Amino acid sequence: MKRPLYNILRLFLVAIALLLTMAPAMAQTNTVYAGQTSDLGVEEVVGTTYTWDLYTDDVSINFAAIPGNCPPADAYFTGSNTGPMVQVTWVTPGVYYFKVTATSATGCSNIRLGMMTVLEALPYAVLDDPSPICKGDDATLVINLTGEAPWSINVFDGTSTITYDNIMASPYILTLTPTTTTTYTVTSVTDINGTNNNPSNSVTVTVNPKPGSSRIYQYEPLTKKK
Repeated sequence: MKRPLYNILRLFLVAIALLLTMAPAMAQTNTVYAGQTSDLGVEEVVGTTYTWDLYTDDVSINFAAIPGNCPPADAYFTGSNTGPMVQVTWVTPGVYYFKVTATSATGCSNIRLGMMTVLEALPYAVLDDPSPICKGDDATLVINLTGEAPWSINVFDGTSTITYDNIMASPYILTLTPTTTTTYTVTSVTDINGTNNNPSNSVTVTVNPKPGSSRIYQYEPLTKKK
């Protein structure tokens, strides 16, 4: 559920009033893709402890009074939720809020809020192990794709990169005719949600030579002596 704009504005105005003496909460970016892990952090002040909470986009939450309500199936801390720097893995697309509570040695506390938008996961490719071929024969490369069609992929063969566009179904069957043993990698995948530049696994097509040709001799049958 989307939080009304006036509620967001009121929430952050309250936070500003509370945070005059606290360093701002920082995320590397306020947009990530599902499945990614991001760092959240504040500038550390000696003698201060920090506790973090995660929240779903719920209009009924009182951030100042209620601890984090985000289920691990949607987002979770990778490790501890305490300290000036924490890591969060974002699982499900949507809008989330995070809160850091800073408590000084004297017991006084301040809070800071931030928002994270989690987009649909980036696509990726996984290659099946191909069968060996004889020189001159075709090789079949099976490319399994995640995400939403249409896809565009870049395939690297160790020498050059070839782009294949407008792929409408997964797995994508690519027919190749390597003349020597060749290793293939998908270096990038693009779908309607974005581009993933992390390479896929690499697979090798083994090209075996054909037997050499030799002359065929015809032998006359032995003639019996009379």
